[in-house]
Amino acid sequence: MPTIMSHAIVPVALGLALGKDRIPSATLWAGAILAMVPDLDVIGFSIGIPYESPLGHRGASHALITAATMATLCLVVLKDARTLGQWMFLFIAAASHGILDSLTSGGLGPALFWPFEDERHFAPWQPIRVSPIGAGFFSMRGVETLISEARWIWLPMALLALSIRMTIRRSVA
Repeated sequence: MPTIMSHAIVPVALGLALGKDRIPSATLWAGAILAMVPDLDVIGFSIGIPYESPLGHRGASHALITAATMATLCLVVLKDARTLGQWMFLFIAAASHGILDSLTSGGLGPALFWPFEDERHFAPWQPIRVSPIGAGFFSMRGVETLISEARWIWLPMALLALSIRMTIRRSVA
């Protein structure tokens, strides 16, 4: 998995690129949280849920249907998130977690299509170094992970956000 802050960068970059008129602050924050929430499944390790279980790490919490459900629940809670565009933003924020995990170099792939199948999926290309869990993050491997994420998540998202922002400005002018 990428680090928790790299999961949040996807909705933050998209939300800032689209602007407050399209993605209000509360929706932006909700998107950042939704992008990080799937990794709460690591709690399962401490209560005996096996990694490979549908409820284990990278299981049901990483599924696209879970992303859609979380985005829909946000519509109920957030006054400002009642448009299709904002729902799509929240869905992309939540779904980006499993997609990014499928691009990592280790562990089991995410169960993107749970409950329709329990299979774990990796993307055909896995350039992102998998993050060590726990104290292992504070090691040389953790530093290597951050460098990998800067290259494969942070920089591309910054370039995408800049491109979106420039396109929006040109269309308004």
